[in-house]
Amino acid sequence: MKISQLAHLTDPARCPRLVFKVGSALLVGKDGAPRREWLAALVAEIAAARAVGQEVIVVSSGAIALGARKLGLAKGGRGSLSDAQAAAAVGQIALAGLWAELLGAHGITAAQVLLTLEDLEDRRRYLNVTATLGTLLAAGAVPVINENDTVATQEIRFGDNDRLAARVAQAAGASGVLLLSDIDGLYDRDPRQPGAVRIPVVKGVTAEIHAMATGGSSSGLGSGGMTSKLQAAEIAELAGIALAIIDGQPVSPVVAALGTDRGTLFLPRGRRQARKAWLGGKMRMRGAIHVDAGAARALAGGSSLLAAGITHVDGAFHRGDAIAVLGPDGATLARGLCEYDAAECARLLGHHSREHEDILGYAPRSALIHRDQLVLL
Repeated sequence: MKISQLAHLTDPARCPRLVFKVGSALLVGKDGAPRREWLAALVAEIAAARAVGQEVIVVSSGAIALGARKLGLAKGGRGSLSDAQAAAAVGQIALAGLWAELLGAHGITAAQVLLTLEDLEDRRRYLNVTATLGTLLAAGAVPVINENDTVATQEIRFGDNDRLAARVAQAAGASGVLLLSDIDGLYDRDPRQPGAVRIPVVKGVTAEIHAMATGGSSSGLGSGGMTSKLQAAEIAELAGIALAIIDGQPVSPVVAALGTDRGTLFLPRGRRQARKAWLGGKMRMRGAIHVDAGAARALAGGSSLLAAGITHVDGAFHRGDAIAVLGPDGATLARGLCEYDAAECARLLGHHSREHEDILGYAPRSALIHRDQLVLL
């Protein structure tokens, strides 16, 4: 059974495993203290979902905001990377304790999992995350996940928990993601403008959909905005996962939103093989290969990428690295694991396979990127 409307996200038959994402502005008040009453009501909704057989994972922001209050740091702890890391070190203890206490009141065990971008970009570590989440869920725990801001540098951060939630859903094999936001969905323009209309269902995140987004977080506490939510939706849809944005501000926000069908649901594409889903969700590419129109058509038809259609090579990638494949207009057509390093690709550029052995001095591989290691976007 497919997910085609918001209410389906609470149906364990259609969505047996659901990821809740909770932002800082919802969990932490303007005074830096946790909003315990609101969170207790949300936890009651999570407990109700569990009671009907739905497995739940939580991606929770709030550590930096909570830690900044305890340490007396300005700008909510986001004045500098070192401030954010220090605030996270203090706040993560408080955040984990809060979730453990409130879930424990319903007889549910909370499990803390801290992740960096590299944990989900590296294939082996990604599989470790998948195994850990599966074991925790099978044991009846609710994993509470946050980015490991204490050790993550600016270069290896997700930067927001919207995209982290989509990647966690992918690793966990979830069917849906529920982003609790400070707005009740995607609008066709800035929702503060007269005549702005909420989009109830999105079938594919296109350039037109991206143009509707406004970046930045209105609260000043979070790091995301509508742009990051659309990026999360792209990751989810490529993995065959439904994602919804709802207004998280009311008490018992899930009942309030899904009961009135108020939010935006991003429909998933068909389920992909695990490796291709991982490739589609990767956020860091090591380089890029540009191809001509003929190669672009061949890829769209399900072919592997051959050197004859390459026009340019970017980056200093190695064999096995994930790279982007760009069409004649510069748009990203696909992502894949390259069978050659960048220098070899540059030497093979434009040459047919029968010439490769003479150029490289060894028997060539069947393709630069085999179709089994390539995902179209």
